Amino acid sequence: MELSKSQIGKCGEFLVQYRLLLCGIESAPMTTDTGVDLVAYSPKDGEARTIQVKTNHKAKPGGGSGKSALDWWLRKDSPAELVAFVDLSSEKVWLMTHSEVEQFAQQRSGSRLHLYMYTDPTARPRKKDRLSHQWEFNRFLLENYVHITFSIQAAIKTNQPAKFYKTGA
Repeated sequence: MELSKSQIGKCGEFLVQYRLLLCGIESAPMTTDTGVDLVAYSPKDGEARTIQVKTNHKAKPGGGSGKSALDWWLRKDSPAELVAFVDLSSEKVWLMTHSEVEQFAQQRSGSRLHLYMYTDPTARPRKKDRLSHQWEFNRFLLENYVHITFSIQAAIKTNQPAKFYKTGA
């Protein structure tokens, strides 16, 4: 079954909410699209944070014919404090601060930032000085990062085994 863009986006928001709730973090969707999709609240630290959710249904060929990659575009002036990048096919969620997205985005185009992750371990990025492969972003997986962002102790466990790829030199 083919999902519409709005259905893919909504699935991503629900996945982020579900994963946050497993960590004891409450969240609610915004009623209008202002660049903030969710407001999350951690009772542990009493702080609320805004989140923009960017969702991919599955990896696709980079540049239309290259190695498989996930990619997301984000406005530079996004008002959200945090950005959740979602891959529905693997149900993975990466969480970054807006400044981290600015730091790790591989491309910039006008007022937008482009972040991508190769899912194909054989991909050979042109520039070696930046993160490019999915496994290089593991520290930003929600279950690895949420305790830092929301000052909580427990990280969630997923039913999915971690995948690590060894790359040749």
